[in-house]
Amino acid sequence: MTGVTAHTKPRTSLIDMAYVVSTLEKLLEIRSPTGYTDQIVRWTAEELGRLGLNAELTRRGAIRVDIEGAQHEGDRAIVAHLDTIGAMVKRLKPNGRIQLAPIGTWSARFAEGARVTIMTDERLYRGTILPLKASGHTYGDAVDVQGEAWENVELRVDELVRSREDLEALGINVGDFVAVDPQPELTESGHINSRHLDDKAGAAVLLGVGKALAESNRRPAIDCHLIFTISEEVGSGASHTLHGDVAELVTIDNGTVASRQNSSEFGVTVAMMDRAGPFDWHLTRLLIELCETHGIRYQRDVFQHYRSDSASAVDAGNDVRTALVCFGVDASHGWERTHVDALRSLGDLLIQYVRHEPILKRDRHDLAPLEEGFPERQPTGDDPPTD
Repeated sequence: MTGVTAHTKPRTSLIDMAYVVSTLEKLLEIRSPTGYTDQIVRWTAEELGRLGLNAELTRRGAIRVDIEGAQHEGDRAIVAHLDTIGAMVKRLKPNGRIQLAPIGTWSARFAEGARVTIMTDERLYRGTILPLKASGHTYGDAVDVQGEAWENVELRVDELVRSREDLEALGINVGDFVAVDPQPELTESGHINSRHLDDKAGAAVLLGVGKALAESNRRPAIDCHLIFTISEEVGSGASHTLHGDVAELVTIDNGTVASRQNSSEFGVTVAMMDRAGPFDWHLTRLLIELCETHGIRYQRDVFQHYRSDSASAVDAGNDVRTALVCFGVDASHGWERTHVDALRSLGDLLIQYVRHEPILKRDRHDLAPLEEGFPERQPTGDDPPTD
């Protein structure tokens, strides 16, 4: 990325922001549409090893790191996802172009003009996603009225191809993965422009948190797990990495910046609800309290059109308190932009969170009587929580 400035090295941050930014750059260089994540999993696990953290992998490659805390029951987990949106070869067309199917939920409007890599069984090819009517010199005003849909774009391959047979001769097949170039840039103002900030910026922050914990002489308050998932963009995410020992799960993802949203590219956004429903009352209020106590810039928001790793964990049957903390992203799943201040605030909040005592002592138990410390009510005003 270009233009790295002093924005990346705040004196008061609890995490190494220069490390976060350089790690984000490395993550963005690795192609990782959902289903094609082995390389980024291997890089991330090796990086965790370089930090002195032991990474264990599920069969498909989700990563879990266990960090010992002062308490060994009622664990905490922080999760980010390594997979990104992308596409797959759906059909080899008679004109030598390729019809695509999206991986993840994103609009063909943001695919138009994208430079991409086609990953075949044997080698890589380069190309560009174009609308069917791509030239005003040819189609005139018709280029402005063509509808937005995946059926109305095609992939032009940078090889000598004029037919379906030419594509087949190159070894291009239906089902080949297509990765979209990130095109990252860091401006002098501290803005980060790139595809796939969702959620590689979150993964970079989580690695920064891991680095801070590895270098600290202070143990977390509770056993803590850092989790990197590989299928969030298609909905399964953190459905298989908790193993029943986690009581609190905080997900890192993007906060959508738009006119009808309350997220911001500056500071951390604490989500109160997403498409799957409200997040845990006590956990979200703890995160807000930590922001206010430690002077971390934040805002609250509600997301109605997307869900996160927290939802997939609950859907899988985990009895876990969940929350979602975000770095604000403008034009999410399109031409994305965030700011280093959002990443810094997010990292500082997560460090304060792992240092904080458990929300409720009874959460050490899977099942416990009402008298064991279940809250009398959800507090309001100045009433303190019951533990």
